[in-house]
Amino acid sequence: MTPERPDPAVPTATYRLQLRPDFPFAAAAAAVPYLASLGVSHLHLSPVLEAVPGSPHGYDVVDHARVRAELGGEQALRALSRTAREHGLGLVVDIVPNHMAMSPRHNRALWEVLREGPASHHARWFDIDWEAQGGQVLLPVLGGPLGTETDRLKVDGDVLRYHDHAFPLREGTAHLPLPQLLDAQWYRPVWWRLARTELNYRRFFSISELIGVRVEDPEVFEATHAKILRLLREGVVDGLRVDHPDGLADPDGYLRRLHEATGGRWTVVEKILSDGEPLPASWPVAGTTGYDALRHVDGLFTDPAGFGELLGQYRRFAAPRTDRGGEWAATVRRAAYKVLTHELAAEVDRLTRVAHRLCAGSLEPALRDRAPWALRTALQELLVRLEVYRPYTSVDPAGVVTEGAAASARLAFAVPEEAGAVDVVRDLVLGRYGDGPEQVEFRTRFAQTASALRAKSVEDTAFYRYVPLLSATEVGQDPGDPAVSPERFHAHCARVQRDWPTTGTVVSTHDTKHSADVRAALHVLTECPRRWADVLTEVTRTGEGVPDAQLAWAAWQTVFGLGPADPERVAGALLKHVREAGLHTSWTEQEPPYEEAVARFVAAGPCGAPGGRVTALRASLEPHIHANVLGTALVHLTMPGVPDVYQGSEFEYRALVDPDNRRAVDFPAGGPSGPGTGVGSGVGKDAVTRAALRLRARRPEAFGDTASYEPLAAEGPGAAHCVAFVRSGAVLTAVTRLSLRLAEAGGWRETRLALPPGRWGDVLGPGREFTGHARVAELFERSPVALLERAAHPPGPPPSNP
Repeated sequence: MTPERPDPAVPTATYRLQLRPDFPFAAAAAAVPYLASLGVSHLHLSPVLEAVPGSPHGYDVVDHARVRAELGGEQALRALSRTAREHGLGLVVDIVPNHMAMSPRHNRALWEVLREGPASHHARWFDIDWEAQGGQVLLPVLGGPLGTETDRLKVDGDVLRYHDHAFPLREGTAHLPLPQLLDAQWYRPVWWRLARTELNYRRFFSISELIGVRVEDPEVFEATHAKILRLLREGVVDGLRVDHPDGLADPDGYLRRLHEATGGRWTVVEKILSDGEPLPASWPVAGTTGYDALRHVDGLFTDPAGFGELLGQYRRFAAPRTDRGGEWAATVRRAAYKVLTHELAAEVDRLTRVAHRLCAGSLEPALRDRAPWALRTALQELLVRLEVYRPYTSVDPAGVVTEGAAASARLAFAVPEEAGAVDVVRDLVLGRYGDGPEQVEFRTRFAQTASALRAKSVEDTAFYRYVPLLSATEVGQDPGDPAVSPERFHAHCARVQRDWPTTGTVVSTHDTKHSADVRAALHVLTECPRRWADVLTEVTRTGEGVPDAQLAWAAWQTVFGLGPADPERVAGALLKHVREAGLHTSWTEQEPPYEEAVARFVAAGPCGAPGGRVTALRASLEPHIHANVLGTALVHLTMPGVPDVYQGSEFEYRALVDPDNRRAVDFPAGGPSGPGTGVGSGVGKDAVTRAALRLRARRPEAFGDTASYEPLAAEGPGAAHCVAFVRSGAVLTAVTRLSLRLAEAGGWRETRLALPPGRWGDVLGPGREFTGHARVAELFERSPVALLERAAHPPGPPPSNP
């Protein structure tokens, strides 16, 4: 056995690879020489443990004890690790503690539970409410009501089969007639529609194919983490990305146990923070996976005044015929009510049962005599007003809610009815009635339901209903107020450097609905909202074939952001858009006539001849799009935190929502190629990315946990358009912001940037040096961004800066 090795250094930068059967460990190993040449320190791998066969993502784990065979198995992973180390790279791996695949024929632990029931050794693994549904686990797999599907249920030895599903039969029941056989099992196959209201196991969000895992149980934690921990101890893996900690029963306890088990390896968590929400200070992690960085970087390139005008144009064009007026907060609340009464109805039922049981059995007079319907109403009103994914609450020894807990919870309690029940539920959530087992269970269930609701109502519904600016509909963003001033951006960076200096940062991921470069193009629309409105008027003048105005607005923005592309990619993304929005069709209540109308509109409009007018507008704005693309990349790669580069995005990378953004990327000697990549004019994104990554690798002290962050302010007529900062007095980043507005105002003219003392060399333009008060026009002469490094030699006479 390989001896334990000391903790490796914190990554300077990571590179995300989406593993899949057609891109296994061996393919990743073949790409290592190229990836090492970029300047990253670690490869960031999607989940590597055994998953459902054919899974394109690996988040549907079926066996935590095995490395996925379709990727090459453990030996291939170890070979990848060795190859990576030979080129100076480490490995960071994505882990999925919250759930497993609800696929009994592949998930052997679940198979045992369905065969043996709550007495099974593995029953403690899964979050199942055995008291509900007569002690049977509901399996929503049937295509229709049981009476219409009985002929398709077949007994095969000790297995019950239904199409490609297989379930174990309880011992001694195989000979029974089908009705009695079904009643005798520890599970009950039912019509898939019953999952909405009858399900009695915790899911991942509302996905019935993923069942919640109880990693708060020490035995379950050890069993589900043994393989990953061994790979860490033996130096095969160096760090972890933790998927969806908000879904866990006890995120704080889980992360503490993980920290101790890993010996404090670098770990980041996929925690979605609302604007202004802090990451719990008690979590022993390096930080988040970086959606909070995405929100601030994107906001920096969004014009606030222009967004307001664009919003007005959107309301005139689309909102009167869409989600009741075009207000973001109202859109979220309506989506939340819909999700609570449909997709998450079963979760609300379970939470109501827990609350009623707690109240009925309490000795506290304030809790008694609470009807289930009143508690349900109060729960719904509180949940829809929660502005964070999950309230992290705690009380001090005196029973007072801590200030940090109250700020994190952000509960709004002004509801119209049943104020008494609302007060009761609020105080239960905040822990004001003690920490007994029932109180803890209620707070846990509330928090888990809240995170599922926020994800489904915001990410998967409201983001598709409120689309004045598609680039603002990403996780962690505020589509109602997407712009971020330079002052707010600098304040965010200062907080990150102070509190979470080695947190992760991202701008494109496997979950972003539009890649960073598509969003960079869309940001420009906030600088020319009238031009955009004029083009839309032109291309939609007749109104023929437009299924609805909201969809049309989103479709035209999609082709503007993406540029010329395969119509099938656009059509697929927009079909997902209308189903997620749920206004005219949905995944479970599909309306073929409407969906066919959408397909015809997309083909004839955005992807047809009228689409040429939109792509022509994009072409006329290309210099400003290019400025946003490079600015986003350079800010991301040099701001506080550890940047994660999504596969292929070192070049200009244009991708839409998954599965479009999870397409395979080729790694030839010259770099990634294929659909969705390209290089802009002048200094290309690849050159900026390589320069910044190599500088981070060469000067880690300038970017790590002991580094500093200092904003720089330009002076002159174009000062508001130059965003600059210095890292540790050694590296200077400067980017152009809102370049179209700048050009319309007359350009940089005599705008200057006061550089810190010393001579500063241009990393992107070798041979160029600056000192003193540099003219910004000269600084950005070759490119809309600049990356400078302070020279080590004593400064001589300053170069000419006319």
